[in-house]
Amino acid sequence: MRNTPPVLLTPGPLTTSLRTRQAMRVDWGSWDERFNALTASVCTQLLDILNGHGTHHCVPLQGSGTFAVEAAIGTLVPRDGKVLVLINGAYGKRLAKICDVLGRAFCTFEAPEDQPITEADLEAMLRADSRITHIALIHCETSTGILNPLPEIADVVARHGKRLIIDAMSSFGALPVDAANIPFDALIAASGKCLEGVPGMGFVFVRKETLEAAAGRSPSLALDLHDQYAYMAKTGQWRFTPPTHVVAALHEALLQYREDGGLPARNARYTANCQTLIKGMVERGLRPFLPPSIQAPIIVTFHAPRDARYQFKDFYERVKAKGFILYPGKLTQVDTFRVGCIGHVDAQGMQAAVDAIGDVLLEMEVVDI
Repeated sequence: MRNTPPVLLTPGPLTTSLRTRQAMRVDWGSWDERFNALTASVCTQLLDILNGHGTHHCVPLQGSGTFAVEAAIGTLVPRDGKVLVLINGAYGKRLAKICDVLGRAFCTFEAPEDQPITEADLEAMLRADSRITHIALIHCETSTGILNPLPEIADVVARHGKRLIIDAMSSFGALPVDAANIPFDALIAASGKCLEGVPGMGFVFVRKETLEAAAGRSPSLALDLHDQYAYMAKTGQWRFTPPTHVVAALHEALLQYREDGGLPARNARYTANCQTLIKGMVERGLRPFLPPSIQAPIIVTFHAPRDARYQFKDFYERVKAKGFILYPGKLTQVDTFRVGCIGHVDAQGMQAAVDAIGDVLLEMEVVDI
């Protein structure tokens, strides 16, 4: 029986550092000036990563990343607007469902799960429907690990005079996005992903003039980004009970992020993790779902072994017993499993995970891979 907690090789929640976990041992009063300063510091550091101080506000929000996505759609898309949702995975489909539930007009373009959205796809949709006002894109589609071409998509959106909403849940902090070079109305991310905080807080970077124009638009009280920002700007406080321990953990994680070298260093570590993972898995006969050219260094999807002795639940439990937690596949047509490259883990730890997976396959006598 292991005495140490397993390493989470998932796209979030993920393994955090001891310093980050220890930051949650202090209780904070939600009106306390020190906690208000902590929140302000977190927002400042997040804007630093994006290079967005001159153009965007950072609006933190209680809840998971999906809460923040729903808040962005509900607050920023006018009730007479229309959203084109670009889909090549489960999270694009979820974004479309959010539009539907909120009563926002929308249409979709759906590409295969192993193909990125292209500029040509977007051009065709925009030419076909002049009513489209907003385009919603998943930057890194976590259901497969595919990377969509954000700079190229953003250029097309800007050229057509439309507004771009980016779900960067699995990419922010690890893959470069510069607000000075990529035009967008909103970019959405969360605490428990590449920043290596704990889950419980989303945040939306909103273009300043866009947020100012959104007063009274949200159909929700709790998910109104304009009201959330206006109250925080006026008082320094959250409107409703804040996730105090989550904010403290994220503040500590951001300090470590900067100490470690910021985005370039985080990207380099995750890239090394990804390369170590794919190399080791291929050597054991396991096949990645995506080609390297469109594989983001965030999470890798692998084809499940064909052998009848392979069953994911048994495989998962055996790997967990060796100290690593994997993620089930999220594809409808192909049997897969996923391994995350993010979190407080390095290439050495990733190699240990690969070795554990190889040992488990031997124990299960899985030979037809």
